[in-house]
Amino acid sequence: MSAPKTLYDKIVDEHRILSFDESGAAGERLLLYIDRTVLNEYTSPQAFSGLRAAGRTPWRPAASLGVVDHVNSTNPDRAAGELDPGARRQIEYLGENGRDFGIEIFDLFDPRQGIEHVVMPELGLVLPGMVIAAGDSHSTTYGAFGVVGFGIGTSDIEHLLATQTLVYRRLRTMRITIDGALAPGVTAKDMIMEVIRRIGADGAAGHAVEFAGSAIDALGVEARMTICNMAVECGARVALMAPDDKVIAYIAGCPRAPSPAMLAAARAEWWALRSDPGARFDREIALGAHDIPPMVSWGTSPDQSLAITGVVPNPEDIPAERRADAVRAMAYMDLAPQTRLQDIAIDRAFIGSCTNARLTDLRDAARILKGRKVAPGVRAMISPGSSEVRRAAEAEGIDRIFIEAGFEWRRSGCSLCLAMNDDSLAPGERCASSTNRNFEGRQGIGGRTHLMSPAMVAAAAVTGKLADVRTLAAEDRI
Repeated sequence: MSAPKTLYDKIVDEHRILSFDESGAAGERLLLYIDRTVLNEYTSPQAFSGLRAAGRTPWRPAASLGVVDHVNSTNPDRAAGELDPGARRQIEYLGENGRDFGIEIFDLFDPRQGIEHVVMPELGLVLPGMVIAAGDSHSTTYGAFGVVGFGIGTSDIEHLLATQTLVYRRLRTMRITIDGALAPGVTAKDMIMEVIRRIGADGAAGHAVEFAGSAIDALGVEARMTICNMAVECGARVALMAPDDKVIAYIAGCPRAPSPAMLAAARAEWWALRSDPGARFDREIALGAHDIPPMVSWGTSPDQSLAITGVVPNPEDIPAERRADAVRAMAYMDLAPQTRLQDIAIDRAFIGSCTNARLTDLRDAARILKGRKVAPGVRAMISPGSSEVRRAAEAEGIDRIFIEAGFEWRRSGCSLCLAMNDDSLAPGERCASSTNRNFEGRQGIGGRTHLMSPAMVAAAAVTGKLADVRTLAAEDRI
């Protein structure tokens, strides 16, 4: 009888074409079949140029989808958006490559355009048991469907397009179990931020992380995507969750989902995609959901986060190996030790990104914004994760809530998540953001980013400072 396997190892073994060392253990070098990839205008150009130079063509063009998302403007008037010559050429070249190599492209004016990690699932292209590799580190998002998803570099994109395979090293495995019920006002974003805070920015380096437990099971699919998306911020190369009927129902409602008959036939196989009882993980971590508060970052790394009720830490209280980073972060963020987080004023508020710009995220923020106004002096903007999300929100009237509150209702794109387009912070501006990274200069040179959930961003926008969303929610109940 074979030894019990983790979900990660099951999927890798199903996609292994050959092994170079036959060890079957972490570090094993193998040739891995890749089911699908998604390409963007920023990380794909060199790969296509390499194919052209070598006289090669993609092995399975239908297994690729191209989207414009990184460098485009999110101006509500697409035609009026500002593009520098480099960005314009990147977008044009993606279109040329699609036409020349037979790859479907969602360009800037396509009604299905959006952020790649939002578009792929909403189309129904992410199916349990797949391996999906793409030129973006947040490809871990697909793990919410029981998929091995990971980011790759440009040379690997070229190899993948040409062969539909990658040379791959098997990862170590980690299981993070979160049991119990979340308290009111606490979201999936807070869950993953607490995980990252506890284990550190490198705590899962070299690992495929499986998330399990009753708190994970209780989450909707979009919330699960948030957790898998940000798992890369603690070093995870892959993030996974066992698929269930919520996942199957989500897929069934997508425009490119398999037929009802195929879904019914796949259900038993997809339900079997879970770690076997007794499967050995290289590391195990357990958390209680009830202990997780609304979180906010204070520094320049996602692990430099605290409960919103906390204060900026004293460097002397930080472990010696991380003290220098903390001191540098405080200087960059212009924060003094012992400053109450809820006393920190903001200049900008942003809801968007592949982490938190799906319809459920917008609904969460709208519940806080309804009947309220953005504080004077704060510029607030929202960039829905895809054009489809934007239309769905407008159908529900969510756009009116944002606009009446004082938010800019923008188009889809990576936007202010990274300063690669015309959305960016000015030096010294401080932003409450639903994005995934708060690195120095990530949102603009000299810009200062505080990570939090969409509802927490909404709370900060209307109070003008970092705020506890639970306080506003309590006011609504009075």
